[in-house]
Parts: sequence; C-alpha cells; structure tokens
Amino acid sequence: MRVLKVKCPECGAKAVIRKTNPKHPHISDIYCACTDVECGHTFVLNLTFSHTLSPSAKTGDMMLQTIINSFSPEQKQMTLDLLKASLAA
Repeated sequence: MRVLKVKCPECGAKAVIRKTNPKHPHISDIYCACTDVECGHTFVLNLTFSHTLSPSAKTGDMMLQTIINSFSPEQKQMTLDLLKASLAA
C-alpha cells in the first residue's frame, strides 16, 4: 500500500498531516506541518477525487440488489428461471 508523501512547498522538507477535514465525499482539506524546525511552515492541501480507473464491485452488487428488490415475485421467478436456463446452456 502506498502512503501519501507530503513535502513542504516552502523548503521541500517532509511534512506531516496533522488533521483532515472532509468537506464532501470527494473533497477534503488536509492540514500539514513542515518537519524542518527552522522552517515551521504550516499549510493546507486540498485533496480531491479525480476519476475511477476500475469500478468498485460493490457498486454493481448494490445496483443489482436494488433492482432485484424492486421486482415483483413473478419477475423474481422469471429472472431465476432465466438464470437457471443460462447455466444449463
């Protein structure tokens, strides 16, 4: 697993994350402090979600569950019959 490495924008030394303030599920403010005692710079980074490279399997499973839950008993039985037929083929 990779760890986010933050550098001080003033001196380039390693910085540590002191606090995270989520503003939205895709946006957070990251409060950082430089580890160089002579610099002492504190700053805020903005972390944002950009895009998906590989979709979550959970998303598809949740969507499928929602669709199945909306089916009538007859539609559920028809779906089950279709699935059984496709497995037999």
